[in-house]
Amino acid sequence: MNRGRSPRTTMISRCWPHTLRGRLSLVALTTAALVMVILTVVFNAIVRRHLQQQADDELRTRAAAVAATVDTRHDPVRVLETPDDALLDTNVWIYAGTRLLEHPATAPSGGAVTRTAARLAAHGGKQCAVLEADAPIRLCAEPVGATRPGAPPAAVVVTAMDLGPYRASADTLLIASLALDGTVLVCTYVLTRLAVGRALRPVTAMTDQATQWSAVTSEQRFGGADRPTELARLGTSLDELLDRIRAVLRHEQQLTGELSHELRTPLARITAELDWWQARPRSTADTRATHSVIADAADSMRTICDTLLDDARATGHTAPGTTDVMSVLRRLADRPGIPGTVSLTVTGPDTLAAGVPAALLERIVGPLTDNALRYARTCVGIRASQELGWIRVEVVDDGPGVPPSFTTHLFQPGRRADPADGHVGAGLGLPLARRLARSAGGEVTYSAKYAPGAGFVVSLPAGCPGPAR
Repeated sequence: MNRGRSPRTTMISRCWPHTLRGRLSLVALTTAALVMVILTVVFNAIVRRHLQQQADDELRTRAAAVAATVDTRHDPVRVLETPDDALLDTNVWIYAGTRLLEHPATAPSGGAVTRTAARLAAHGGKQCAVLEADAPIRLCAEPVGATRPGAPPAAVVVTAMDLGPYRASADTLLIASLALDGTVLVCTYVLTRLAVGRALRPVTAMTDQATQWSAVTSEQRFGGADRPTELARLGTSLDELLDRIRAVLRHEQQLTGELSHELRTPLARITAELDWWQARPRSTADTRATHSVIADAADSMRTICDTLLDDARATGHTAPGTTDVMSVLRRLADRPGIPGTVSLTVTGPDTLAAGVPAALLERIVGPLTDNALRYARTCVGIRASQELGWIRVEVVDDGPGVPPSFTTHLFQPGRRADPADGHVGAGLGLPLARRLARSAGGEVTYSAKYAPGAGFVVSLPAGCPGPAR
């Protein structure tokens, strides 16, 4: 079965304009053509009817003038002689019943015109007919001397007129109308194309601008200056769309940076274990230990990805009472890779429960702990407590602290107080911790009361306490 388009459909598709200017011009031309056809038909019909009415009026006027010369008071009816008898008798027939009293010298008694005049006279009333001979002829009958209603007239005057000049005038008007229609249609098409092209010029400029801009880096916008109202609204809508696109792309870049930042530690553990395992032959126990560390790091990477992706999709809903705070904090403290010169202590009651998933709590406190271990001189302390329905986790170190001038920039992505301080970092850990905490209804703040060291406070909704583990 052929499911392709028919040749007619293909031809229509090829002939149909593919540009907006061409389509609007074609629609305007079609509409103007329909209007002009209707107006031309109506106008010429009215003109022809008016010309025929003029011809009939002239015929009746001549018939009335001739009827004044017919004497119907005597029997038989006779025609009176007048000074202008030759002028009045031109194309005039006078009948008394069926008897022909007078007829034009140029019209023989047996001709088609005379027979038509006799038929009109026999009818006996006011009536007109058209004889389509070599030239169109209009004949009209005028009764004379009717004595009573319904009685036949004493005489009938029939006058004739050549309709050629009238029809020539009508044909001339028709040709002139068609010429005017063609001129109007051409002007309509040309002016519509020019007007639509001028109206669409700002759209072309906006298209050229859009192809030259970068949705991520460019701060340029369409705006609505010096544009029609419709295009100004379109520009505003496109600007809002560009802002949303930029926000989405920035969010994706932020997510990519956060994933790479968080995955750096487990990847380093995997690399270190593999380097250590390949350095020299290992026993079966050492191999199992290496496999365990690699599996734990891979599981940590999966948890990191799931947590960050769930948060990015805004589907990471928290469940109150599902997280044992102290177990999560101790697991953070027991991670491999903590410098041997720094002591890490975790304090707090074992009954604390947070209203967030364990993976989310780890991802919030983890960057703060890594940051503290990176800058601490001798010790890092993690203290957990509960205050008025909130879980409070403090991460404190005895390092150089945060310069007062930089405290307002602490949680801005990619910002570091001193990039040349010799410590690795991308400036994403603190912003990530705050964003995740806020997604769970909490907050991460910096506290200057721990100076000269640094102190960060995590506040999260408390959950229902579960059994101690």
